[in-house]
Amino acid sequence: MISQTLQEYNQVVQRCKDTFVKKTKDYGTAWRVLRLPSITDQIFIKAQRIRSIQEKGKQLVEDDINGEFVGIINYCVIALMQLNLPANAPQSLSAEEVEREYTHHIEENIKLLNAKNHDYGEAWRDMRVSSITDIILMKLYRTKQIEDNEGQTLISEGVEANYRDMINYAVFALIKSGFAA
Repeated sequence: MISQTLQEYNQVVQRCKDTFVKKTKDYGTAWRVLRLPSITDQIFIKAQRIRSIQEKGKQLVEDDINGEFVGIINYCVIALMQLNLPANAPQSLSAEEVEREYTHHIEENIKLLNAKNHDYGEAWRDMRVSSITDIILMKLYRTKQIEDNEGQTLISEGVEANYRDMINYAVFALIKSGFAA
């Protein structure tokens, strides 16, 4: 099952990365202006829209839920990039540099996936997509609280761990929806 998960995971993130790279070529790295709380709020908007559609059972804007999960993944990668770029990094980054960074962060997430799947098995496969949405929202509220505390925690993981978990949960939701096919 693990090899199937890795194959599906890679298919999902490749589609997300393709979208990200194309948008980078269209828009450049305009996202560099965003501070972490703004990125977190963008992710929150996407997760809240998914939950709203799930609860109402219909949507009035055509953008589909899968596109919102892709957006969650890509904004989480943006957050990870922003966290790791030096303070004096230029506003404009090349598409090639962005693609390298994207790949690096996804590779780190695959390591996390392997470790967690070892310990938890593939419990996510038995979860409902609505529960995955709720977990993403919970992780967003945690991230917002950590940001409001200026990054200080007493015992908890920091924002990076939450962004990484949100990526993996969003990938799981897309796998469950058949997006990897």
